[in-house]
Amino acid sequence: MSKKPDRKSAMLGIIEQVKDEFPLYESETFVCGPDNSCQGCPKKLLELVDTELTYWESAIERGVTPDFDEITRFGKLCKNVRRGLVRNNILKA
Repeated sequence: MSKKPDRKSAMLGIIEQVKDEFPLYESETFVCGPDNSCQGCPKKLLELVDTELTYWESAIERGVTPDFDEITRFGKLCKNVRRGLVRNNILKA
């Protein structure tokens, strides 16, 4: 039987997955479409995720342990942003 991760490890796991999957620092994701046809601004969505991600990396380094609600909220934010990036053809479904 596998052991469940502690709360810090769970949050760090989500952060690593987001860093691997989201184009957080790629310049082509920070431009608007030719006819402004975006559905939810990818730039703003990625900035929102980056802000949360940076906060949690810093907080965990300082010894803050996220509670279950904070892990759930961050995971849900990332899931919703991913959906928006797929809608804007920045990520594949």
